[in-house]
Amino acid sequence: MSEITERLPHGAAAPLRAALRFMRLFVAAGGLLMALTFLAVVIIRYGFAGNLFAYEEWLLAISFWTFFFGAALAGEKKSHVNADILGVVLGDGKLAWARGILVYLIEIGVGAYIVYWCYLAVESEIIAYPLWERTTALKIPAVLPRAAIMTGFAFMTLFNAIYFVLHLIDGPDAYHAPRPEEDDA
Repeated sequence: MSEITERLPHGAAAPLRAALRFMRLFVAAGGLLMALTFLAVVIIRYGFAGNLFAYEEWLLAISFWTFFFGAALAGEKKSHVNADILGVVLGDGKLAWARGILVYLIEIGVGAYIVYWCYLAVESEIIAYPLWERTTALKIPAVLPRAAIMTGFAFMTLFNAIYFVLHLIDGPDAYHAPRPEEDDA
């Protein structure tokens, strides 16, 4: 379980838990599928002097979903790489809490902006039907990887928004580390 699903009301946590479970399974299956595909490519190419037809096309579509679901899962665990030196300098207290508000608002704003542009890319593909941009051999529509990008960023933005609300609920007192003399009191 994650902090998000533990702290949300049951009605909100249940669908989020289901989505997280699906993403974890998809990422695991996608990684396994990629490894098995490359194993098959090596065996077919070097063992039998053959070629696995258009594996790049369907593997690319699955890779997009796997990558962006993985990125969303990293956002849910707060394990994205960051270089937040200001958080270390500020330490604890009200100033650190206020800085957290600003950081979350910037992340949500940037995320929402990216989701909007991703939506426009997906929408333009859907509107172009039946003249969709497709892969060469298997004719996989380009809307599939674009939808993966939009979905991944939408989940990352959703998780940031949830953490922002939890940050507000916790308040500045959650960022106050007790001093040794306060422990004795």
